[in-house]
Amino acid sequence: MNKTTIYHFLAIIVVMVWGTTYISAKVLLREGLEAHEIYVLRFILAYLCMCFLSFKKWIADSWKDELKLMLLGLTGGTMYFVMQNLALEHTYANNVSFIVSTSPLMATLITLAVSRGVKASLALIFGSLLALVGVAMVIFNGQFVLRVSPLGDLLSLGAALSWAIYSVIIKQLSDRYDVLFITRKVFFYGLITAIPVFVFWPWSSPISVLYHTDVLLNLLYLSVVASFVCFFAWSVVLQKLGVIRGSNYIYLGPICTMLASAVFLDEPMTMISFIGSILILLGVFWAARSAR
Repeated sequence: MNKTTIYHFLAIIVVMVWGTTYISAKVLLREGLEAHEIYVLRFILAYLCMCFLSFKKWIADSWKDELKLMLLGLTGGTMYFVMQNLALEHTYANNVSFIVSTSPLMATLITLAVSRGVKASLALIFGSLLALVGVAMVIFNGQFVLRVSPLGDLLSLGAALSWAIYSVIIKQLSDRYDVLFITRKVFFYGLITAIPVFVFWPWSSPISVLYHTDVLLNLLYLSVVASFVCFFAWSVVLQKLGVIRGSNYIYLGPICTMLASAVFLDEPMTMISFIGSILILLGVFWAARSAR
């Protein structure tokens, strides 16, 4: 097994974890926490964990790089999570899931536009589109009705674009900065840029809810595993595999969510979703092999 193969496996593991975060988030929402409160709590804990590993360097080498790090916290943190959660209030969950899943395709297009040395083959484009079709089958699960809700759909599109921008910028910075340093700054600026959110949606959940065992365990999973470990690992994946190959693994997320929902929430799996899963796997495999 060569080193590149290891990074492919790492990408799969990260996406598998992220695919199960919806289960933990659902538990926390049922316990009374608001979506933006969950986001801030998981980033605070993740930032504290990261400070134990990265504490020698606190400022980037230039103010331009510091602004890019702030942009990472804004796009990969606040904008992505807030817009995705707001979208769920204005449109259907299927619309949100499908539109947000286009972020790998957006990341590919942005990379091709800004990087002269990167080219897309027909096999790469075909693999990406095949995976996207599979995502649609898994998400819509046989009910192919995309109902338009302009505000919600635009917010979903904004979330997808935010993550795509995050992926492109972090690849640029990871060539010059330590990945631990970048990840810590992402959490820091993710918290700073979230402050204005609480002006419009003040904290409303009682602190006592944090003492519940289910809440504490799921918060630890979201902050330590899904944020602290996975954000760091994802930075490594993009650094080693590149934005195009790395981002395509995000298409596997709906499969992981579907399997986790079947196991923990007793939600059924249909033949349509099974076929969609096969298409996602084939598309990701094809795209990963053809991207250079």
